[in-house]
Amino acid sequence: MIKIWGIKNCQSVKKALEFLEKNHLAYEFIDYKKNPPTYEELQEWVLQAGMQKVLNSKGRTYKELGIKDQILDEKQKIELMHQYPTLIKRPVLQWNQKYWFGFDKEVYEEIL
Repeated sequence: MIKIWGIKNCQSVKKALEFLEKNHLAYEFIDYKKNPPTYEELQEWVLQAGMQKVLNSKGRTYKELGIKDQILDEKQKIELMHQYPTLIKRPVLQWNQKYWFGFDKEVYEEIL
């Protein structure tokens, strides 16, 4: 089953959910705010996709925490994403034990 991780009011998440519904694809939605990913899940995401794809460096939380101006290792960044799930790029599409970050209609069409 397809899983979508994110926040309901996020525009990228809304686009992803609309795509899935329009294409009659069943999915499970997991809201970061109610059920944040575990530290271990975040480690797996970073291992599979890389920090650049997982960490949302363009979001408000990133800017508010001043992460750009800090020297952080991967473990510290994962800890911050665990503490502040809005630091994770949205949506996260999980399918067949693989992960994709952010919504890109062409990518979704290709993989689904």
